[in-house]
Amino acid sequence: MDLWTQLLGGFATAATPVNLLWAFVGCAVGTAIGVLPGLGPAVTVAMLLPITAQVEPTASMIFFCGIYYGAMYGGSTTSILLNTPGETGTMVTALEGFKMAKSGRAGAALATAAIGSFVAGTIATVLVTLFAPVVAEYAVQLGPPEYFCLMLLAFTTVSAVLGKSALRGMTSLFAGVALGLVGIDQITAQVRYTGGVPEFMDGIEVVLVAVGLFAVGECLYNALYEGRSVSSLNRMTRVHMTRTEWRRSWPAWLRGTFIGFPFGTIPAGGSEIPTFLSYATERKLSAHKDEFGTSGAIEGVAGPEAANNSSVTATLVPLLTLGIPTSVTAAILLSALQNYGINAGPQLFQTSSTLVWALIASLYIGNVMLLVLNLPLVGLWVKLLKIPKAPLYAGILIFATVGVYGMRQSAFDLYVMLALGLLGVVMRRFDFPTAPVIVGLILGPLAEAQMRNALSIGEGRWSVFFERPVSVFLLVCVVLVIVTPRLLAWRRRA
Repeated sequence: MDLWTQLLGGFATAATPVNLLWAFVGCAVGTAIGVLPGLGPAVTVAMLLPITAQVEPTASMIFFCGIYYGAMYGGSTTSILLNTPGETGTMVTALEGFKMAKSGRAGAALATAAIGSFVAGTIATVLVTLFAPVVAEYAVQLGPPEYFCLMLLAFTTVSAVLGKSALRGMTSLFAGVALGLVGIDQITAQVRYTGGVPEFMDGIEVVLVAVGLFAVGECLYNALYEGRSVSSLNRMTRVHMTRTEWRRSWPAWLRGTFIGFPFGTIPAGGSEIPTFLSYATERKLSAHKDEFGTSGAIEGVAGPEAANNSSVTATLVPLLTLGIPTSVTAAILLSALQNYGINAGPQLFQTSSTLVWALIASLYIGNVMLLVLNLPLVGLWVKLLKIPKAPLYAGILIFATVGVYGMRQSAFDLYVMLALGLLGVVMRRFDFPTAPVIVGLILGPLAEAQMRNALSIGEGRWSVFFERPVSVFLLVCVVLVIVTPRLLAWRRRA
């Protein structure tokens, strides 16, 4: 009963006019960003992170989550009409959605994507409401050895799953950890890795790295390599589904929801894996296999879109209860909390319960807002595709520059931002994933502190990590993540 009392209190906070306005603006901005190809929630949230210096914590987190959610909804529009996913999680939607649009059924594809996102998002939010407090309750009992092993698992999975090469993923991770260790040591108060630059004594701001790698890097990459690409738009029909399409869609929505949710709670590379799994499942179970890859099967849109939104919602479970981000946008949300001096983890439900429950309640509200925004206003979002790329990316650079300079009024930060933007271009050009950099930057110092605390508990003995059942289990998971892909590859070759 206490759970529902807290949730009702969260609704009371989230339903205030100011917070409703922030939720609406976040959903609208997120949907617009999702529609624009190449721009994702990570870029947008990173670009807008400096507002944390001006806006109250609950309002800003509701705003950022609205952007994150909205981008997932809006990304399906360009996947279906342009065959250009606005977000990596909507890549699979393009496989059948674009073929449906070419055969004159764009409206049905857009409708099943929007309604499926609503259904999956709502069910996943209910699961977050039920299970997040339970996870937090058990997480309180974990000690430094377990937390270090948990962060080691996050490092391994994010590095091994993202990108085409595990070695490149690990390289990106170590680059992020190295950036995170610059500044004053948390335990000994010794200055390290600053190179004699006084500005680095306070460490390198996560906001700075996020804006540089994602916003500036995205703009420079598009200017250098993709500026002249032109997409042709399919004709959009009225957004509705027939009775047969409803009957074919709802089982796919439910299957996609329950495929996506577990993947969102573990650091397994974002929503790409569950969307592909959902697509494969629908293709295998469908009674209309002849439509897949030809005229477009509606199940191939409904299932992956539900899996995508379910996994996005599920990222809040490890983020709020353990302080572990399982996607790059979640990592940037974690840095937003840190900007307020709020440490995500099992104690968050006690120390900042008002913020947590208002955030969970805002997900229910945001789901309804996004359904209203996406179904009737899809024609308006499509018009955003007519914005020329040059002024669009110029505007992003202006926002990024003003935001970063506004944090500390330091010209040095702008030089660092530009350098990181160039690094982002090089990483993208040579297929180095950028997500492990942010994860390493945020979790690196925390992992170091937990490791040193664990060694203190064990009086300098490394065996302390093998003396507790939970830490042993997590270490076994780390080994499996590293070894299993290589065994499967060897078996395929054999």
